[in-house]
Amino acid sequence: MAARLPRPPRFDLWAALAGLVGGLLLWGSGLGLRKAGDPQVLFDGGGPLLVPLALMSGCELLRRTAPRTALLTGTLALAADLTTQGSIATIVMYTDLMYAAVLYGPPTTARRLPWITGMLSIAATLVPFAVLRVPEALLIGVVTGAVTFTPASTGLIVRNHREAADAALLRAEQTALLAEMDRTQAVTAERARMARELHDMVANHLSAIAIHSTAALSLDDAATTRQALGVIRENSVAGLAEMRRLIGILRDDGGDTEPAAAPTLDGLGALIDAARSNGLDVTLDALDADAGENLPAPVELAAYRIVQESLTNALKHGSKGAVRVRLDRHDGALRIRVTSPYGDRDTPRAPGSGAGLVGMRERAALLHGTFEAGAVADPGAAGDKIWVVRAALPLNEGDLA
Repeated sequence: MAARLPRPPRFDLWAALAGLVGGLLLWGSGLGLRKAGDPQVLFDGGGPLLVPLALMSGCELLRRTAPRTALLTGTLALAADLTTQGSIATIVMYTDLMYAAVLYGPPTTARRLPWITGMLSIAATLVPFAVLRVPEALLIGVVTGAVTFTPASTGLIVRNHREAADAALLRAEQTALLAEMDRTQAVTAERARMARELHDMVANHLSAIAIHSTAALSLDDAATTRQALGVIRENSVAGLAEMRRLIGILRDDGGDTEPAAAPTLDGLGALIDAARSNGLDVTLDALDADAGENLPAPVELAAYRIVQESLTNALKHGSKGAVRVRLDRHDGALRIRVTSPYGDRDTPRAPGSGAGLVGMRERAALLHGTFEAGAVADPGAAGDKIWVVRAALPLNEGDLA
């Protein structure tokens, strides 16, 4: 089955109709480009010029759907029109076909037609003048250029502007897409950061509250219950203060108020004291006197949170025994080691979700550091195990990457 030609756009239909009607009006008025006695005219009378006029009007229907076919057929129609008295409507429609072939045709056609028509215009200027040796012969090249080169170059200019506009639009869409991806990643990263901060700030206090409230409910001893209630109150007040600080940071509108400072290693002493008040036997070892001096703020915050979460895990899951926290600088990194007893315990455990280990690992990864946690054999007691948390945070970003 033969392929059906695509339906011409409405504008092309109107252009073909306008060209045909205009040509018929000129024909009815007896207006032609050449006189009947002109040597160039092989077919006298008004009837013969209607054939190329009708053919050119049909080519206008294909100016966008098949531009190269329309131009080739239109060129034959123009050659036929040169043997008649001629119609200005036929020539005008041919210039439109040349323009459309460059604008809507393939890229190769758009590049070659201006060069071909330009060379043709030059040849049509020089050859007749060289043969006839009269100034009027130059008009042949002018007319040829006006009919071929001018519409072709105009079509190329319009096509280049359209392609530039399309490229700019594509770049704008890509930029908008990249901006949206960056925004999504930033929101995701901020949510993860807020989750870590919220967990690290509140989990320690809530774990202590859960453990001591369970102890107070399970032991029928007034002194123990009073002591547990005191610890519960201290942790609830501290937890509320931490929550207010986080909410204040989230509600900061960029005004004159400064957000609360992030915790630093200078606060490790208070953190250790709070852990001892919750019942942990904690010892802090700083092998270097300046282990916490002049640290980058992200490293200091991450180190504080890792120690805080390690003590929280020791309170929630560790068995009875000594907990040791060690900080030292070595090979351009701040190294953290927290050990706690590992095994069965006779006191209530607080439920855990594993978010603490995930948060500590994320904090180390964000600084291109290393993190590991797990149970190992206790070198000081045969057969016993301890839970060890190790982290190395580079003091210069990327040192351990």
